[in-house]
Amino acid sequence: TSPTIDWIASEGVRFVNYYCSDAPCLPSRSALVTKQFGINNGCINHGGTRANVYVDDPDRSFVDDLQRGGSLWAMMRNQGLWTASISPFASRHGAWHFNAGFRETIDTGRGGIESAEEITPAALEWIKRKGKDDNWLLHINYWDPHTPYRSPEDFGNPFKDDPLPAWLTTEKISLFKTLSGGHSPQDLGMFGGAGNAAYPRHPDTAVTEKDVRRVIDGYDCGIRYMDGHIGQLLDALKLEGVLDDLVIIVTSDHGENLGEIGSMAEHGTADQSTCRIPMIIRWPGRASAGHVDTGLHYNIDLPPTLAEMVGAEPYHNWDGQSYAGALTEGKECGRSELILSQCCHGAQRSVRWGDYIYIRTYHDFYHAEWPREMVFNLKDDPHECVNLAGSNPELCHEAVHRYLSWHDDQMAKGLRDADPLVSLMKEGGPFHSRLTRYVGGGQDAYFKRLEETGRASAVSVLRQRHPA
Repeated sequence: TSPTIDWIASEGVRFVNYYCSDAPCLPSRSALVTKQFGINNGCINHGGTRANVYVDDPDRSFVDDLQRGGSLWAMMRNQGLWTASISPFASRHGAWHFNAGFRETIDTGRGGIESAEEITPAALEWIKRKGKDDNWLLHINYWDPHTPYRSPEDFGNPFKDDPLPAWLTTEKISLFKTLSGGHSPQDLGMFGGAGNAAYPRHPDTAVTEKDVRRVIDGYDCGIRYMDGHIGQLLDALKLEGVLDDLVIIVTSDHGENLGEIGSMAEHGTADQSTCRIPMIIRWPGRASAGHVDTGLHYNIDLPPTLAEMVGAEPYHNWDGQSYAGALTEGKECGRSELILSQCCHGAQRSVRWGDYIYIRTYHDFYHAEWPREMVFNLKDDPHECVNLAGSNPELCHEAVHRYLSWHDDQMAKGLRDADPLVSLMKEGGPFHSRLTRYVGGGQDAYFKRLEETGRASAVSVLRQRHPA
């Protein structure tokens, strides 16, 4: 699906076990730019008080910590780079902290509904204007693989004759119609059908093989369409004579569930599908071209890595750790485990270690099928079909020990009095689980929809979990 990105990977280092610490969009990017876990920066939700990073302490200076050098972009600016961004992300989420440290920002104006043909012209103009200069950093934000899948219809479908992924069997798809919850296969509009004619690649529901194919192809087309536009950028950089001297980083803020644990065309979990993200770094003359790193890394490990590569001083509140050795020498410098968080759709914290991922659910996003604990062997079961929690309690015990050790370490830093997950739950829960935003009549109306669509068995479970 991505020949241009594949070329970048062939000239750089590809990290195959790379994860956002906090999912999805706003928490992930906030963690990246603040260099901190959400438990420490406070931004873990898409609404409410915890959709903001914590304000500075009373000893705040004339400018805040992020602008001084606490953000990724300010760190690079302080190394003498002209820092620029082409993205509507800050305005999409009211996340103005994301822009801290940019010398120049170009908001493409449609709040994240842009397709690549709306982003690329701004990027090409910038490259023509600034590309020949020395010492710049340009952040470019493409949205095409993001739901709703929006590649133009005239792009066609290069994947129309490809088979479905092997794990999506007829038997598996037949179970999709029984599942409940936000962005379950019958609820691609969050808690109802998607039903938006503006996005013909995005079906109303996905309970037939035909519509599951539309989802998979829509996602793949988004990647391929974006990849072609990245190719245009590389051609422009080559024309300016700077491509051979350019560091290129390809990454994302989250992945996508395409049926895994009952979630379709969304990123509302703390599992492998949502939290595992791409990371490719091409660094001419310094990165080990073609190397594939298998160690466990967070997105918040990128700022310390860049700091080591460019000679910046470590910052006092980083939670990340450098993997520069993996870039320059192919060293193994991964972590022993990762703690992953999702508090925007449901509320989950997960532990990723060895071959396993353990998922602990605090709010089920109205997925009656999600138990409190899930464990999957990702080596044997990469699409998380067989929950091992009941048959292998020792895996749960090990994961909980790892999680509590991490949690104690974070709280011992003394940055805040409480875990922001606690305050989030007290003020109404994850933003996308607040049913009155999506369903007139709220919880009772959604339960009625479940009954009318053949999913009545979920209602008694959900009423017990979510008393009115």
